[in-house]
Amino acid sequence: MDRGHGRLEPRVIRTSTALNLYLHWPGLAQVFRIDRHVTALDGSHPRSDSAYGLTDLTPPAADAATLGDDVRRHWGIEPRLHYIRDMTFDEDRSPVRTHSGPRVMATLRHTAIGLLRTCGVTNLQWAVNHLGRHPDQVVRLLLG
Repeated sequence: MDRGHGRLEPRVIRTSTALNLYLHWPGLAQVFRIDRHVTALDGSHPRSDSAYGLTDLTPPAADAATLGDDVRRHWGIEPRLHYIRDMTFDEDRSPVRTHSGPRVMATLRHTAIGLLRTCGVTNLQWAVNHLGRHPDQVVRLLLG
């Protein structure tokens, strides 16, 4: 929003409980809208957009600032996870596209990433390639 200083605030979040009686969403505590003004890293392509969300967090548990932080954290994690899934498992080229297949494959990929991280692996690409060549080591890794 323009506050009279000639510049746009990068992000404004509004929360409300007014829709709770009208939306039949289990556990709904509040809705929110985030208005953002974004540009490319080089400063080009300025644009504005809005994002909407639902949460089970009550206003005392999560005010607008807390929800904004949660949304930023979520979108900070999402690109990193997608990058790992796509670069390590070539997920975008997967031929699995129908029924529950994509969800099952995503669950298996997430499980593999979680298991490797739990085992202390820092280079997932190397580990997946190595274990693909040495499947006997997968069992030893899982059994500790």
